[in-house]
Amino acid sequence: MSDKKIDPIRPADDDARALARGLIAQARFAALAVIDPDTQTPMVTRIALVPGHDGVPLTLISTLSSHTAALDACATCSLLIGEPGPKGDPLTHPRLSLQATAEVADKAGLKAHYLSLYPKAQLYYDFGDFRLFRFSPLGGLLNGGFGKAFRITPDDIVA
Repeated sequence: MSDKKIDPIRPADDDARALARGLIAQARFAALAVIDPDTQTPMVTRIALVPGHDGVPLTLISTLSSHTAALDACATCSLLIGEPGPKGDPLTHPRLSLQATAEVADKAGLKAHYLSLYPKAQLYYDFGDFRLFRFSPLGGLLNGGFGKAFRITPDDIVA
């Protein structure tokens, strides 16, 4: 009898990379997890999300929000990308848990791109308290459905 534990999470293959990139490309919102700087406990919120030109996710958030203060205190975060479909068990639908570092992005330079994918943001994009963030991937886990779990690297995400 072997004591060697079998890891059910596999390295990404071409299909997994395509699925992870597709989830980011189609996403217009995600769950963002940060660490609250006051309590040092996890905090999760829903944010708008679009893919950048290179496939790396972008979001526009107000400096008045608690999650922006959390990102300013600690830029490491996590995104949950992918929503269940209208039918079936929600746990069988693909989703990507992406570990990332949030970095302030070029808001003016990316305005046309962001608004082409998220036109509702036109109402507040130019407000002075809004910043554009880029989520540089550190790694993650892709659950592609039952029995389809993959480790995701930054190279698996960036186009």
